[in-house]
Amino acid sequence: MPYSDFDLKAVKQKLDVRLVEQQGLFAAAPKADLRPAFAELLQENVPLARAVNTEKARSELIISPVLVELRKMLKHSVSLFSGIEFNVDKEKGLNGFCDFIISASPEQLMLNSPVIAVVEAKNENIIGGLGQCIAEMVAAKMFNAAEKSEDAASVYGAVTSGTAWKFLKMEERNIHIDLDEYSIENPGKIIGILLEMAARPA
Repeated sequence: MPYSDFDLKAVKQKLDVRLVEQQGLFAAAPKADLRPAFAELLQENVPLARAVNTEKARSELIISPVLVELRKMLKHSVSLFSGIEFNVDKEKGLNGFCDFIISASPEQLMLNSPVIAVVEAKNENIIGGLGQCIAEMVAAKMFNAAEKSEDAASVYGAVTSGTAWKFLKMEERNIHIDLDEYSIENPGKIIGILLEMAARPA
């Protein structure tokens, strides 16, 4: 079964993880100072994505620009992959394509050390995307461990419709799910959380 087939029940049963619901998990992350050009881009793109109201528009006009801006703010010390095939363990169903993966390595030609799995919510259903995101996080942790990466413990996740963002953190077999959602109306907070994820160990 590909990542997209996982729901919360399936990840608990098949991947042996424990779900921990936690309010304010990333509340302490400081807001990022946004470049005026990026803020202006969002002012143009967000209303357009809402008007078009398709997953493709939200991905191209909101999600991708946010992640590209994150990479820019980190001075290209991380790499960004979109629609990449990520086959880790087919027997466990940890295979298929990922919407977005952020890697701790600056190498863009090959995937190294995944640290953040970003799942685009289907039909704007954030909760429905949590299972897929957790499955990708488990796969990322296994991939990092196999590569003996220093970032093996540092795996995070995000599920987003573009306009709403929910964040997750994996510690050993525990998946901490932030009960808070963050709106694209507060982009500095969203990028601030992503910056913390990309910069700190779990």
